[in-house]
Amino acid sequence: MTKSIHDFQDEYGRITVWPSDRRKVHQLAILHHLKGLFETGVSYTQGEVEQILADHSTLEDPSVLLTELVDGDYLATADGTYWRADGRPGPRTPAE
Repeated sequence: MTKSIHDFQDEYGRITVWPSDRRKVHQLAILHHLKGLFETGVSYTQGEVEQILADHSTLEDPSVLLTELVDGDYLATADGTYWRADGRPGPRTPAE
């Protein structure tokens, strides 16, 4: 992505605002950035995904990011499990 997302981040790199639909290219840049927080081939519970997104945003409702990631085919989901859409998940290993 060539568009910068810096205008939508705080000094810690957290997403502070979701751009309007008129700024679709910025939305896509943010989604591409957020996709990078998830490892290819790893499956995540909904709680893990929500925590990762909450840790990397200051949005009052970070679930909008999850919805956008799934709707935009950045993350795939089935049976309460999420994974990067560009890589099939391996077997789920218990957290240590």
